[in-house]
Amino acid sequence: MRKFCTVESCNQCDDPRTCTLNRLGIGCCGQVHSVGGDMDLRRRLLEMGFCNGANVEVIRRAPLGDPIEFRLRGYHLSLRDEQARHVNILPASR
Repeated sequence: MRKFCTVESCNQCDDPRTCTLNRLGIGCCGQVHSVGGDMDLRRRLLEMGFCNGANVEVIRRAPLGDPIEFRLRGYHLSLRDEQARHVNILPASR
């Protein structure tokens, strides 16, 4: 698998254009491209700040991998893997 960022622990997907947020490794970052999911989940994610163009970084994962902590718009928040998979991002190198 070809990597598109310089963070060694990153497990980004193959497509350099978009990747779901739950696939990024610790220390990887990107810009929100789109938010999907059912209407209630989508509204909740948008209200939390996952709007198009927002920068987001993976800070850490819980010991069993779920939830995942992110830095977004100057604050930290955690999402379950199931929620994070609905956020598509444009991966960026650090």
